[in-house]
Amino acid sequence: MTEAALRATAAAWLAAGRSARVVQVLRHRGSVPREAGTRMLVAADAVAGTIGGGHLEWQAIQQARVRLRLGEPAAERDIALGPTLGQCCGGALTLRDGPLDAAALAAWPLPVPLFTLQLYGAGHVGRAIVALLAGIDCRVMWIDERDEAFPAEAALPPHIEHLCVEPAAAEVQAAAPGSLALIMTHSHELDLAICAAALRSDDLAWVGLIGSATKRARFERRLLDRGVAPERVAALACPIGVPGVTGKQPEVVAVAVVAQLLQVAGRHAAAAGQTNWIKDSRRSD
Repeated sequence: MTEAALRATAAAWLAAGRSARVVQVLRHRGSVPREAGTRMLVAADAVAGTIGGGHLEWQAIQQARVRLRLGEPAAERDIALGPTLGQCCGGALTLRDGPLDAAALAAWPLPVPLFTLQLYGAGHVGRAIVALLAGIDCRVMWIDERDEAFPAEAALPPHIEHLCVEPAAAEVQAAAPGSLALIMTHSHELDLAICAAALRSDDLAWVGLIGSATKRARFERRLLDRGVAPERVAALACPIGVPGVTGKQPEVVAVAVVAQLLQVAGRHAAAAGQTNWIKDSRRSD
């Protein structure tokens, strides 16, 4: 569940009058399962979100349910993961456990997207990528010239929009500054047209093209013939995906590509000094 979806769940529970607690990592130091700002909802019969799992989360859920039953006000607790819970993370954090009310929702900011992506192509790999991005706080414009290629609109989360437009390459000019682009349509000629437009754009921070080293070599020549600057052609990511992941099944390719998108977003965030773009969410118990 994305942070945006979790906040929407909190708003829905509040509107429905459902009693719950908001458990928040208020501060953290050292190695911890989740960073400051992470939240979890705890009701008597349900839990939404996670503060990292393990004994920390189990204990936090139990304590939140006791306080929910007793109607207690918000409380904070400092936890040293090693001495207190026997977890080997070695860090420390402060948990805040308070009622889900209007004030809690107002203090809950909307998350900053990790990246904004233009995804061209609604084929098997495109669908597999979208399935993974459904659980990540990002913003996606999913573009294809074939309306029938998209799943039912109801199947997409709010942060992923689909657009059927022809010519698809024209959508490059609508990219927000700093966006990423992934090109994987059903046609090599269409890939080439979008690729040329994307590499000419000053707004796209990264352009990835699905294909082999052979496809890249052919596209390099054709892009240069179209007048695309050599340095922009050299910056094209093709093949795509993090190295070392083998297999050509759409779901396997999607895992490698989404990992690459997170790496790219992290590098751009570091270069811009915006560390809130993406943080280390590796969990350790």
